[in-house]
Amino acid sequence: MDKAVASGAKDWGFDSLQARMAAKAKQEFSAGGVVYKKTNGQIKWLLCKHSGYHKWVLPKGIIEKGEKSEQTAVREVKEETGVKAKIIAKITKPETYIYQQNGILIFKKVVYFLMKYVSGATKDHCWEMEAVKWLPYPKALAKLQFGGAKEILQEAKKLLGEVA
Repeated sequence: MDKAVASGAKDWGFDSLQARMAAKAKQEFSAGGVVYKKTNGQIKWLLCKHSGYHKWVLPKGIIEKGEKSEQTAVREVKEETGVKAKIIAKITKPETYIYQQNGILIFKKVVYFLMKYVSGATKDHCWEMEAVKWLPYPKALAKLQFGGAKEILQEAKKLLGEVA
């Protein structure tokens, strides 16, 4: 059994049987951005619809070797949405979830940053996203389809009020 993975699984609150099952699992670390812009006095939030599983999400991606999470967040926002943004603050609580890929459990942790729009156009998004939209907060919150992403957006809105 991979002790590091089993130990990590226990950190997630799993019992010993679940931890042994998780020994065949892998861990994945990503970073992303919760991007906002002010248009005509209204704050809008950037969301994207994934072309693989067709759900509305926040832009994020795997942290590459030698890359810091901040670099990943800026890079992934640009690649996935066509938008250049700058980091304003780190969202303290990461998003964590488990998914399965090719029969392997993946324990995923995503750190997010509150980011401000700098330039670019959503029409320049990459193939990974079938759509990218700017939405006011209530519509953005309703459109996000995963509870963890909703919590991250809520934290970003609260953080924006503190740093603005």
